[in-house]
Amino acid sequence: MAAHVSSSTIVAEAVSGSHVIKIDGYSRIKEQIENGKYVSSIPFSVGGNNWIIEFFPNGIDKETEDYLSFYLFLDSACAKDVKATVSFELLDKNGGPVTLNSRTSPINTFERKGCGCGFSDFMKKTYLERSAHLRDDSFNIKCEVTVMKEICSKETNKGKQFVVVPPGDLHQHLGNLLVNMDGADVTFDVGQERFLAHRCVLAARSSVFKAEFFGATNNVIAHRTIKIEDMEAGVFRSLLHFIYTDMLPDASQDVVMVQHLLVAADRYNVERLKLICEEKLSKNLDSDMLATNLALAEHHGCHGLKEACFEVLAYPSNLARVMASDGYEHLPPEMKALGVVLAPARLDGNATDDEKSLKGRKRMRIQE
Repeated sequence: MAAHVSSSTIVAEAVSGSHVIKIDGYSRIKEQIENGKYVSSIPFSVGGNNWIIEFFPNGIDKETEDYLSFYLFLDSACAKDVKATVSFELLDKNGGPVTLNSRTSPINTFERKGCGCGFSDFMKKTYLERSAHLRDDSFNIKCEVTVMKEICSKETNKGKQFVVVPPGDLHQHLGNLLVNMDGADVTFDVGQERFLAHRCVLAARSSVFKAEFFGATNNVIAHRTIKIEDMEAGVFRSLLHFIYTDMLPDASQDVVMVQHLLVAADRYNVERLKLICEEKLSKNLDSDMLATNLALAEHHGCHGLKEACFEVLAYPSNLARVMASDGYEHLPPEMKALGVVLAPARLDGNATDDEKSLKGRKRMRIQE
């Protein structure tokens, strides 16, 4: 009989998360926030702790007045001796990191709330101002935090695995059903295109389709043909793809297509698709499309998208561009009136909660 062999693994677990901060109106911020003063991000959570980023547009002291300084501070009142690393990186126009402007700290111990670390000489102001990364007087910085968890030992199971169970593939089978259309019992005419589908699948995914096919007043017909008005064929194709597979096709990632899909999802009460579209639009709020997105949010009850739009409108430059855009005409009258009376957001030249000195705070300056 073979001797029993056991094994274990020592694991240094860690939890990572990131926060992207957009500096909008950089030139105005730089003029109004003096050397040694900063503006803060909103708090965000990583590894069970809250953190804030502090941006010094003119450096933290006289030695760094030609630099942009970025620091991360622990913001949880009850936290103690949190070990973490922090990295800051400048993002390009596509949201990718600019390799030459990426800095990472070693593991630091954040003893209590208010302790922080960062880079006083993160980037020269002249470099940013001459680069293509400063667009419309704004740029994005990504902060990634990795919180170290307790080192522990775990038993390692070295037993042989005789059977490998694959992941669920129901969506693939239903997707194949959409392609080959075996047993299709309903036809949709959309524009110049015709689509076959299965009533039971559509009814299971949409209460609107369920009522249309199996409502009390509907007689079961062997095969039905339904004409869809006010919808493009490409949008209906993507709607069917999601209903059958619970995924969006690659062709549906375009912002305009996502807007149309949100309308279709609301029309047929496909709630998950509606939320996916709302999330995508909330994360890609271009000022040229902001009025259109705000109108969509208002008409289709998308509260998260509406809040995201108003957050962007807090910046005067964005508000002005929205009021000058074509989509502004599609807003309800009360929305237009709100745009007219919104007071321009501005930075106060005096010290405020967002502009504080470092007095009484512990920070670690990373030297490389």
